[in-house]
Order: sequence, then structure tokens, then C-alpha cells
Amino acid sequence: MHEEVKHPCVQHKLALIRDKDTGYKKFRELATEITMFLCYEALKEIEVKQVTVQTPLAEAAGHKIANELVVVPILRAGVGMLEGILGLVPTARVGFVGMYREAGTKKAVSYYHKLPKETDGATCIVIDPMLATGGSTAATIDFLKEQGAATVVVICIVTCLEGIALVEAEHPEVKIYTASVDDHLDDQKYIVPGLGDAGDRLFGTR
Repeated sequence: MHEEVKHPCVQHKLALIRDKDTGYKKFRELATEITMFLCYEALKEIEVKQVTVQTPLAEAAGHKIANELVVVPILRAGVGMLEGILGLVPTARVGFVGMYREAGTKKAVSYYHKLPKETDGATCIVIDPMLATGGSTAATIDFLKEQGAATVVVICIVTCLEGIALVEAEHPEVKIYTASVDDHLDDQKYIVPGLGDAGDRLFGTR
């Protein structure tokens, strides 16, 4: 299941981040801003608990997030989205999963992982700017389920039908939030029109 967020502000910023002339500083800023919008949508049905707080004048009924939240960037480009989510839910814990695409087979290979112990029973938010073939995302979800994650949500800036189809086939209950479902993958498995190499554009390594 996926949701393409069509809010005008998201689509405006998406046009800017796609532009090949957008430098790495602005690219990072736009990635943060788009991620915050997407996270807002992704968490709109998060479980809350009732609380009572004392204002300067009287007691007030309110709500606080009930779930333990763990944000999991897929290294390295996912790190570029982390600030956007923590700006919205600063109490979330953070784990990291390293995946790379094997050159010959294009399959996802894990090389690093570090998760907080609170992952067991948590709502995990997987972040990566590009959900292309879907292999790295599906493998990350597999790993998080093995660690006891109660719920997994995926947030990406752009994706394509090929990547969505793979994740939905392997994890049909996982919801994907994105700013755009792009046209297709090219022969090198890059999303078209896409963003280019998101990691290079985030960190100025192109």
C-alpha cells in the first residue's frame, strides 16, 4: 500500500530538488523539508494516549504519542532525511542499516546495522530518498521484523512502480509514503526522471 503526497508545498519543493542545478546545500535543505511533510502524513494515524497537563491557569486534557518510534535511515543517503523527521518527532530513537546494491546482480547486500534495543515492539520508520528496485528497502524491513518491530512505515522522496511492487509483494502491510511515483527504472536501475544520485547530491561527492 502506498500514498503519493500531492500537497502543493511538497510538489513545489520536489520540482526544486529534482533540478540538476540545485547545489548540495539547497538539496539537503529541501530533503529535510520534504521529509517533514511526508512524516506528518505517515504519522497521522499513530496511536496516542490521553494525558493531563497543568497550564499556568488550569489542568488541560491532551494527547501524547504512545508508540516507541525508531527512525531507520538506510545508509548513506537516508541520513539526509533524518533531520526532517527528528524536527517533527525529536524523541524518536535512531537506528542505522547499511545496504549496497551488488553490481552484477543488483541485489541488496547488508554491510552494517545498529539499532536501539527499544526496536522490539516499536514503530519503525525506514527512510531513504530513493525507493528504486525495492531490494534494499525490503531487506531492511525483513531485518527490522526479525528484531521485533511491531510496525514498519517507509518514507521516500521518489519511487517507481517496480520498487513499490516488490515491497508490497513481500510486505503487503507496510505503507509507503512518497512525494512522487516516477515513470520507470533505466538499465542501471536508476529512477527516471528521479533525482540523480541522491547520496552524491546530498553530500557534495559528485
